[in-house]
Amino acid sequence: MLPLPPEKRQVSPFFVFYLITSAQIGMGILSLPRYIVKSAGQDAWIAIIITALSIHVILWMVYQILNKGTNDITVTHKELFGKWLGGLLSLALIVYLLLVAASTLRGYIEMIQVWIFPQLDTWYMALILSALVYVYVIGGFRVVVGICCLSFIFNFPLIVTLWFPLQDAQFSHLFPVFDHSAAEILSASKKMTLYFSGFETIFFFYPFIKNARSSQKWAQYGAAFTTFIYLAVTIISIMYFNKNQLIQTIWPTITLWKVVDFPFLERFEYLNLAIWLFNILPSTCLFIWAATRGIKQLFTVKQKHSLIVLLVIISVAAVLLKDREQIQQLNTMLSSVSFYVMYAYIPFVFFYQLIKSKVRKTL
Repeated sequence: MLPLPPEKRQVSPFFVFYLITSAQIGMGILSLPRYIVKSAGQDAWIAIIITALSIHVILWMVYQILNKGTNDITVTHKELFGKWLGGLLSLALIVYLLLVAASTLRGYIEMIQVWIFPQLDTWYMALILSALVYVYVIGGFRVVVGICCLSFIFNFPLIVTLWFPLQDAQFSHLFPVFDHSAAEILSASKKMTLYFSGFETIFFFYPFIKNARSSQKWAQYGAAFTTFIYLAVTIISIMYFNKNQLIQTIWPTITLWKVVDFPFLERFEYLNLAIWLFNILPSTCLFIWAATRGIKQLFTVKQKHSLIVLLVIISVAAVLLKDREQIQQLNTMLSSVSFYVMYAYIPFVFFYQLIKSKVRKTL
């Protein structure tokens, strides 16, 4: 077990807000409306609210687990399940974060290839993005926090651009409300789990937060802000497109940007796609940093050494994903995995720790 980081390497609790929003809002928001409308139609916004409420409960469980521990999740796993089983659980969580990072990286590359540079080689873009991730992650956790804060500042003005498609939106597309069955809405909610994933990185950066217990409210605020953004994008997409158009549009959010019209800028979506780099870069850095931190805890390997290996792995994974079908298969698999991480693994650890602590008190 590594010692707790010194105070000079820690950050204030309110930075958790930026870490959560950066981890959750990534490539998913560009295609979000399409996937949940397939299941719940115009009631898709209800599925977002249901998932969001459950995420707040899961976040509370995460903090309860960490507050009762003595370090990060790798140490908690070891204390609860022993060296070997606890190590396997930690390793599985690290692999999950790496898969999410690879999916984010490949998703952005695909978007650039489709919208801007069709002849761009995947390996070339993967190399550039990996180099950028290396530069930030090698600087340590505080540098990763800094890029997450900058990401929020750069991307927040994009919310204002949603006003343009609203001018041609049809409010009637939202009706009738509750027109779909509970099973259909819950199916859409299940798909939402991948879009809310990313907060699991708290398991690794918790010791780097000053007075970490007090940071829970900022984590909850971050999840609430993510919910607001998802609701806004989904509701505007439903009102702007009809249902069939929305289902057939792979990236509805990018299509909404095509409506934005400035006299000094002809193709606003191109600018947004470039700015979106500051959205996927922080989340990828955070996932990779969390993975290297976990490996350092498990195997006492320096983060700068494991960082290079992990970046090579996700770059190769990105290159091996040749087309949209393979990318979609990875995302579908990750959606199922994230569902079980959130609603099976986290509650299991929470209740196991709770029961074990009560048993100890009675002995």
